[in-house]
Amino acid sequence: MTATDQLTGGWAPDERGLEDANLTRFLAWLAETGRGDFADYHALWSASVDDLGWFWDAVWTFFDIEAATPPTAVLGSTDMPGAQWFPGATLNYVTQAFRHATDDRPAMVVAGEDGSSEWSWHRLRAETAAFGAYLRGLGVVPGDRVVGYLPNVGEAVVAFLGAASVGATWAVCNQDLAVGGVVARLGQLEPKVLVASDGSVYGGKQRDRHAELAEIRSKMPSLVDTVLVPRLGLPVDGTTPWAEMLERGAGAELDVAPVPFDHPLWVLFSSGTTGTPKGIVHGHGGVLLEHVKYLDLQLDLKPEDRFLWQSSTSWMMWNLLVSGLLVGSTIVLYDGSPTYGRTDYLWQVVAEQEVTVVGAGAGYWLACAKEELRPGRDHDLGALRAVGSTGSPLPASGFRWVQEGVGRPIPVVSMSGGTDVVTAFIGGTPLVPIRAGELNAICLGVAAQAWGDGGRPVVGSAGELVVTKPMPSMPVYFWNDPDGEKYRSAYFDKYPGVWCHGDWITVTDRDSIVVHGRSDATLNRGGVRMGSAEIYNAVEGLAEIQDCLVVGVELDDGGYWMPLFVACAHGVEFDDDLRSRIVDAVRSGASPRHVPDDVIAVPGIPRTMTGKRLEIPIKRILLGAKASDVLTPSAVDRPELLAEFEDHART
Repeated sequence: MTATDQLTGGWAPDERGLEDANLTRFLAWLAETGRGDFADYHALWSASVDDLGWFWDAVWTFFDIEAATPPTAVLGSTDMPGAQWFPGATLNYVTQAFRHATDDRPAMVVAGEDGSSEWSWHRLRAETAAFGAYLRGLGVVPGDRVVGYLPNVGEAVVAFLGAASVGATWAVCNQDLAVGGVVARLGQLEPKVLVASDGSVYGGKQRDRHAELAEIRSKMPSLVDTVLVPRLGLPVDGTTPWAEMLERGAGAELDVAPVPFDHPLWVLFSSGTTGTPKGIVHGHGGVLLEHVKYLDLQLDLKPEDRFLWQSSTSWMMWNLLVSGLLVGSTIVLYDGSPTYGRTDYLWQVVAEQEVTVVGAGAGYWLACAKEELRPGRDHDLGALRAVGSTGSPLPASGFRWVQEGVGRPIPVVSMSGGTDVVTAFIGGTPLVPIRAGELNAICLGVAAQAWGDGGRPVVGSAGELVVTKPMPSMPVYFWNDPDGEKYRSAYFDKYPGVWCHGDWITVTDRDSIVVHGRSDATLNRGGVRMGSAEIYNAVEGLAEIQDCLVVGVELDDGGYWMPLFVACAHGVEFDDDLRSRIVDAVRSGASPRHVPDDVIAVPGIPRTMTGKRLEIPIKRILLGAKASDVLTPSAVDRPELLAEFEDHART
């Protein structure tokens, strides 16, 4: 593939890239140790899912995972749910996090709208040790919960690592979540310690969270202490200042407690749009193995990299970002708006911090594309070597814009996974070419397939994303789900014993993957199904459209109504001409069969707090349900917009 071809959005590794890839080193090691010779990535992937025990033992050995007691096996049981990984092993995520500590480069860079600072490995270790010692002084023991109400600051990483070092379980909410949403998530864990900041700086404004913090504390009677991070420098009565905590733990050695492989590391939460958010519990060992595999072998992250993924602390991508420490990379935390003052502000941060691998939600890259920004012209992006995308499918036009915007061929690594496994099922590999609009590989050790209506694998046509064999980072259990019923119904109801993720994908004959969107939001017009992502890709290419949402509604008379709701860009008036151009865009860019029945202008499109469209809840509202019955307002970024859809349901 030539450079000209690559600038159409695709990419192929050159000879040097192949030689330098972490995965090439892994393949050589497999051959040298007699574990197998593999001609290419696809041969290795086949072996990795054919024999899970062989593959994950290789990962354990290659990364020299340090265990206080060794495992008695790789897999004690392959049942789903209920697989038993590395029985008998005791270890701790935190041990691996500090194995690459060095004076040659910082552990973290913490950047914000009001400045940036570097954290040395020495500082990170000292503060982690101090916080761990402080927790032990409060009587925190393995299994207790330590939680955060924090923006994306360095102290959030310290609090997580300190809690994990003790064997306590961590959970965190970003401060853009309403109090009810925070309590619904963190309160169910009955935490012993809360780490919170007095506020945050976002969009050029100081956002004081004193009142919210007081209410949160009042609704968590299990708390024995609150440690205050002074983001705004404002005191809060009844809390322990971060500086005082550090002083009490000054000089403490990092004391890391060995815990069983599946001991709870953290609890992540479902969106909570239809009830109390489900607490998804992940174990130390599963996260550790999956993250070193994904970051090192799939994303090709190296110790000399500076790794930034634009994320709030509430999104699973924050957890994956922090795990950059596991492979020795410098992680770059950005605390602020990616569009502060202008849309390309995040690119300024990338340039200033000499970021080498940057990621964000697909929506951000598309916003840049819509404005035809050229960050490679306006900023020094000489250090940048890869761009990641997730959150929703990135269309081919998004791949093309990244390369045009950066100004040179660069891999666009799109990934698809979820909070459920806190990693990707489908991601990237530095050994396989990338085609614009496609994910270039199923990840190693992930037995993912597309299943058609008959529950059988299909290639070249769309099907349900399923995983037929266990992964180490599948949830250990759901919180407050003693009989496992919620867990089983979430993933295994449709195909017993097989994980059904709820995404609709196509596996191509080249073994690449196209993600079409959520399978429960598939548009079925006259028996022909199409993913909503295809509609969004077509419509959002229009500069006048800021956001949109499409649903297919089955009517009582047997009919099918497919409205498209659009939010116009600032200053744009919705008129018949724009309506016609939207229809033409769908007809030519997606499917003539799936032209919407109505195009309806709305003030905005509500989303979950992690940016996902509310397709199914909106569909239920249009069928007559009250918004309050199908949605938890605290899980929605702009709940006031829901009234608009209730009005359309009535009319």
